[in-house]
Amino acid sequence: MNLRFVLSALLAVALILPVSAKKKKEEKKSYQFTIEKQLDATSVKDQHRSGTCWSFATISFIESELLRMGKGEFDLSEMFIVNRNYHLRAKDYIRFHGKKSFSAGAEGWDAMNVVKKFGMIPQEAYSGNTFDETLPVHGEMDAVLKAYVDAVVKNRNRKLTPVWMKGFNGILDAYLGEIPETFNYKGKEYSPKSFGEELGINPDEYITITSYNHHPFYESFIFEGPDNWSLGEVYNLPMDEMMQCVDNAIENGYSIAWGSDVSEKGFAFRKGVAVVPDTEVKNMADSEISKWQNMSRDQKSAYGTEYPVKEKAITQEMRQVAFDNYQSTEDHLMHMTGVAKDQNGSKYYLIKNSWGTDLNNHEGYFYASKAFVQYKTVGLMMHKDALPAAIKKKLGL
Repeated sequence: MNLRFVLSALLAVALILPVSAKKKKEEKKSYQFTIEKQLDATSVKDQHRSGTCWSFATISFIESELLRMGKGEFDLSEMFIVNRNYHLRAKDYIRFHGKKSFSAGAEGWDAMNVVKKFGMIPQEAYSGNTFDETLPVHGEMDAVLKAYVDAVVKNRNRKLTPVWMKGFNGILDAYLGEIPETFNYKGKEYSPKSFGEELGINPDEYITITSYNHHPFYESFIFEGPDNWSLGEVYNLPMDEMMQCVDNAIENGYSIAWGSDVSEKGFAFRKGVAVVPDTEVKNMADSEISKWQNMSRDQKSAYGTEYPVKEKAITQEMRQVAFDNYQSTEDHLMHMTGVAKDQNGSKYYLIKNSWGTDLNNHEGYFYASKAFVQYKTVGLMMHKDALPAAIKKKLGL
């Protein structure tokens, strides 16, 4: 055999093997998800530059509920909910002499309260855009509304003028548009109230559950969070039973409006994952996104954002410490629509976000590990019938 040929062949193999081995190693590291159950949901929307995740998530949840109920597919207006929530919140803020929080943030039950009181509107009848922006840009509006209600509280007249609410609504109308008294939808005329009634969503059939040990289990309590301006109540369950509710709901076709803390190191929407790695790393409280992006692949892997890693075993006590230390706050409301597994068989929940479809490779969805949901769930809004019968009985429902 020609020696030169043999040497050339060996060299070729030597060059190919490291590349193949490296490729195989990288393929093994990368996340590979298999969706085991995915519930019907409408298209992913974009809250853009607004603090309205609570409205987008709840509307998405309601749209899935309508699909579950056989009502068909709807595109409902998030900004109608935002408008009327601000209206109610302003009245509450004034009644409390400005001694409550006032911001764009709210809770899922606040959206449901709007539905109960005012109804709903399809997106085509109320877009919430009155100028050249096609997506929500609310920074100026939020600041103006806050300044307005503070001025009303601090007025020198020693009593409120009878027109202050008219002025507040005027600001909402300027930024979001006037709410139509009636509108036509698919050849029929509706008011927001009559449209909501025809859709058949009963807000009283929905509850929010959580799991903290600073209140008794199997009872309700007023959730202690700055966005809970309406003093909404949640039902308290042990963590394991909370997770039973999650799994029972998804298995039986009920999606969930999921409130969570998303400031965690293991939350990586661009990577499409949210995890709680077991590996401890240095405190990243002073880290901005540029530092994060400049971290090496090995450093990032400690967070589990590049490939699956061992995660922490979550306990009830860990949840409580994180909540009491402000490490778990109601950062973001999203829509849980299914379950999946990675290549190692670990369980994840499929989460529909409201940040558009261009920021990751999962079309605006991401996968939250079981550990992340156990650890960082702040609240889960679901239909009462989504709960296991035994837990429903314990809650007196």
